[in-house]
This record gives sequence, structure tokens and C-alpha cells, in this order.
Amino acid sequence: QLQLVESGGGSVQAGGSLRLACVASGKSFSPDCVAWFRQAPGKEREGVAAQYRPLRSTVYGDSVRGRFTLSFDNAKNTVYLQMNNLKPEDTATYYCAAGSASCTVVTDTYYTFWGQGTQVTVSS
Repeated sequence: QLQLVESGGGSVQAGGSLRLACVASGKSFSPDCVAWFRQAPGKEREGVAAQYRPLRSTVYGDSVRGRFTLSFDNAKNTVYLQMNNLKPEDTATYYCAAGSASCTVVTDTYYTFWGQGTQVTVSS
């Protein structure tokens, strides 16, 4: 069973940066798609970024495009989310996910494996 563990969350002022990491363990990393989602209190889970690993092609949600960058380190089995120019509306619990059915940020339906989440708080 693949296990995902996020880290790197915290509190930062608007305009600051954070880098989230998600380490995969338990088995060889085989899913083709890795992604980050987030969920703020009272809101639905929102897709942030997703990557099709074989081609390293990445898609981003409209609200983070140009500010966030997803990357995957094969040697470390780790997915990163570099977040720059953070805004208060980026405050949420961030989850990493993995699956092989579809690499999309539109829905979380196709992702099989999920981490426990890490909290990001951005103050104005």
C-alpha cells in the first residue's frame, strides 16, 4: 500500500513563500499522476496542481497558476509544491494525491492515494 506524508505547512504573511513536500513510501511509486489539492473550512476541495509523471506535463488551477509550481523528484519519491506570492485566500489544508486514471485538477475522483494534509495559513 502506497503511503503519502505531507510536510512543510505553516504560517506566513501575504507575499511570502512556502514549499510543501509529500514523501511516498510503502511500495515503489507507480501511479502516473501526482497532484495537490486544498480545502478551506466550509469549502469544497479544490485542485491546485497535477502532473502526468511520464511526460512531466503539469496543469494548474486558475487561482494558483503563475504562483505555484509542482515538481516530482524520482530519486526521493517526493512531490513538491513551491508556493510563491501567497495570498490570504490560499489558506487551507493541502493534500497530496496520487493515481493513474486521470491527471486533472477538476475533480479528486480519480486519485487513489491521499496524504493526511498539512495546514497553510496566510495572514494579511
